[in-house]
Order: sequence, then C-alpha cells, then structure tokens
Amino acid sequence: MPDKVTRSEAEWREALTPEQFHVLRERGTERAFTGAYHAEKRPGIYRCAACGQPLFLSDHKFDSGTGWPSFWQPADREAVVTEPDHSLGMVRTEVMCSRCDSHLGHVFGDGPAPTGQRFCINSVSLRLEPRGE
Repeated sequence: MPDKVTRSEAEWREALTPEQFHVLRERGTERAFTGAYHAEKRPGIYRCAACGQPLFLSDHKFDSGTGWPSFWQPADREAVVTEPDHSLGMVRTEVMCSRCDSHLGHVFGDGPAPTGQRFCINSVSLRLEPRGE
C-alpha cells in the first residue's frame, strides 16, 4: 500500500476544485445523475481524485439506477476504509480512500452478486483512467 497522503486544509483547497473539496474533504454529496461517471461505460480504473490511488475497476461497475457510479466491490479491499455515518438522521456506512482519507460515498447491502454490496460513489471523488491510455 502506498504511503499515507496528508495535507493541510489549505493544501487540499489548492489541489482540488471547490466541488471536489466539498465532497472529498467536507463529506458532501453531488446531486444524483449530474456526475461525469454515473453512465460511464469505458473500461478502465477509477482512481481517487485526491491522491490517485486505484479504487474501483470498470469490471465491477453496474447501473444501480441511483444516479451515482456504483460498484459491487473495490479494486482492492485495502484501497478503501469504511466507518459508520450517522448524519442526516440515518445510519449508513461511509467509504473513504485508505491512502488520503477522502470521502468517496457510501456502501449499502443491496448490490448484485457475488458480494451483495453497492458502493455508491460520487463521480467527483473519482478520476477514470481508461484502459489502454
């Protein structure tokens, strides 16, 4: 696993767009069906928009109908970390990049086989590296 990435708030603000900063560092959420990758079909690797760590593979992506990119598993189990999220008056499981602690989205137990999981991820948290490029 690559070394942990730590930056000050000012450094993150300089490195990210305002929307990326809001989602990745302030744990925001982009509006459904507005992100660049919710309907993306190109094969490749989805990397963390903040640190570049590989997070998800297009082979594990599926159309959940929710308006956010959804994956049934991460590229590597160690690429993401999860923790309980009690915000908005509900209990969810937050998904974060294990390398830079950036907020990616949430994971739910209503995904397809073989895992039954749905990693519901903000497009702005990702950067697609198309296969062959």
